[in-house]
Amino acid sequence: MRSQGELIVGLDIGTTKICAAVGEVTEEGVQIVGIGHHPSDGLRKGVVVNIESTVESIRKAVQEAELMAGCDISNVYAGIAGGHVAGFNSNGIIAIKGNEITPADKERVLEAARAVAIPQDREIIHVLPQEYIVDGERGIRNPVGMAGVRLEANIHVVTGASAAAQNIVKCAQKADLDVLEMVLEPLASSEAVLIPEERDLGVALIDIGGGTTDLAVFTKNCIRHTYVLPLGGANLTNDISIGLRAPLADAEKIKQHYGTCASGKIGKDDSIEIPGVGGRKARMLPRQILGEILEPRVQEMFELLDQELWRAGMKNNISSGVVLTGGAVLLDGMAEIAEQVFNVPARIGKPAGVTGLVDMVNSPMYATAVGLVLYGARNQNPGHSRLREKGMFDKLVNWLKKWFKDVV
Repeated sequence: MRSQGELIVGLDIGTTKICAAVGEVTEEGVQIVGIGHHPSDGLRKGVVVNIESTVESIRKAVQEAELMAGCDISNVYAGIAGGHVAGFNSNGIIAIKGNEITPADKERVLEAARAVAIPQDREIIHVLPQEYIVDGERGIRNPVGMAGVRLEANIHVVTGASAAAQNIVKCAQKADLDVLEMVLEPLASSEAVLIPEERDLGVALIDIGGGTTDLAVFTKNCIRHTYVLPLGGANLTNDISIGLRAPLADAEKIKQHYGTCASGKIGKDDSIEIPGVGGRKARMLPRQILGEILEPRVQEMFELLDQELWRAGMKNNISSGVVLTGGAVLLDGMAEIAEQVFNVPARIGKPAGVTGLVDMVNSPMYATAVGLVLYGARNQNPGHSRLREKGMFDKLVNWLKKWFKDVV
């Protein structure tokens, strides 16, 4: 049994997979010591539609991470995404009573900025400061200690449907987990895949998941805009299923093994085998057909995101380009199409800034889970992230909890 340190767990509850990552905070940084994932079939476009299926998937993913890390997981930072998530910018202004801005003044101006009317069925997930303005002087990161008579704050507020957030928490609790904080998934992914220079110069992070595609724009080290497109990797699979007349499960395998967005790179003699349906024989088709199905759909998704950047006035704020992450960006040719549509440099974002099981998490599909760990390490409260090593006492406690649940 290895020695116990400060451990943080990120739980990515996605439409197609649920992933749990365990990170240990050391003097050198964050070390990934455990990873677990399991297919998810209890969510649709990021929203829980079957609690029991989701709970079972969470349990299996967490058990795999526990086994690898050698600990019992009891609390997590959970990611939240979906079409119900929305973000907007807000501004708050207060007068300074003394000659110096205090931490209390900083909290007061943030409260003034977040005091906006939102529907009763929604709740605030994040309040993200963008900049402070002291007596008209803009671009201040931390105003505490400065002299002034007027303090303003520009913030980005992220809201989500209360029911959707509560269902994620409920699923985690049924899996014997406590949710320390709900974290917007593109915000978490940015912790793992963006470099400081990109955040400062301006970058668009595009996280393509199974059910949705999340967009987040960063400039001057602050998040400026968020948007959720209700299209994702599952739509690509569905297009393949319809176009090739193949079951969804087979279409997913075909996408993973042969999928490409660069139809021009496909050789004339390349072919793929399409399994038969209902006892019919398998068919051989040119791989070019697969490229002709995927390329227009990916281009359409990027064009919709490009239109959103223009609509929000953010197109000129992504000087460093676009970073693509999420499991769906593993398709060949994805970055090339992004460069053509957005007319800026594009790259595939993989988790960085961690040690340990680097080879196991070196894929865009783990960006959110690893990012949740990094987010937790940066924002953790003392004592909240300690996990227990597996032992007979812990196993007995867990067994008693489950037994009492069944009895009640």
